[in-house]
Amino acid sequence: MKKRVKKHLPNAITCANLFSGCVGIVFAFQGELVIASYAIFLSAIFDFFDGLASRVLQSYSGIGKDLDSLADLVSFGFLPAAILYELFLQSPQINNISPYLNFIPFAIVIFSALRLAKFNVDTRQAEIFIGLPTPANAILIASLPLTMEQHSRSSHYILNQYGLSVLVLVMCALLVAELPLMSLKFKNRDFNQNIYRYLLLLFSAILILFFKFAAVPVVILFYITLSIIQFKIAHDKVPG
Repeated sequence: MKKRVKKHLPNAITCANLFSGCVGIVFAFQGELVIASYAIFLSAIFDFFDGLASRVLQSYSGIGKDLDSLADLVSFGFLPAAILYELFLQSPQINNISPYLNFIPFAIVIFSALRLAKFNVDTRQAEIFIGLPTPANAILIASLPLTMEQHSRSSHYILNQYGLSVLVLVMCALLVAELPLMSLKFKNRDFNQNIYRYLLLLFSAILILFFKFAAVPVVILFYITLSIIQFKIAHDKVPG
């Protein structure tokens, strides 16, 4: 019995991630973007714990790896694209090409699929990420409706088809960019080895405490900047 639990628990948590993503998609297409956004955060929690369960229980399998990618594509690929699609529909029509801009968000699905497929075969990503992780991208998108709910004036800036189009293109580029980014997996508690992770967590906590969901884009930008600094310093220390 214990062996069965050990074997199937991580996959069960992954399935919870997938279920949460599916429910979020339903709410997104019903225009309930706040609930859909919370579904992304719930999926991210499940995504964290399925990996944790795999490491703690030493339960790894090819099926689990593929299942995780499929779940992530739904929860962190299609769901955020659906949220963006609804935001496009809520945006004022700018000109005659506006209806065609509404389909741009689904590029997120394509580039998320490319990101996940690349992750599964890229041996360089055992301890770091190359390109922005799909959960980070999804959380940034999820923060938009939540920010609009907390700060009604922000709707004027967020509900802009051109601005949203630029956001989609930037996020798609970051998903597949040859950009080394730190992983938040702590292998030990040594402060010097984890200083950048601690800085990220501290800075994120302070920003979210004061600005809540509106702080998420800044946190993502800080995460990218800190990762670049970390790997630049590490590269400069390598002899030759």
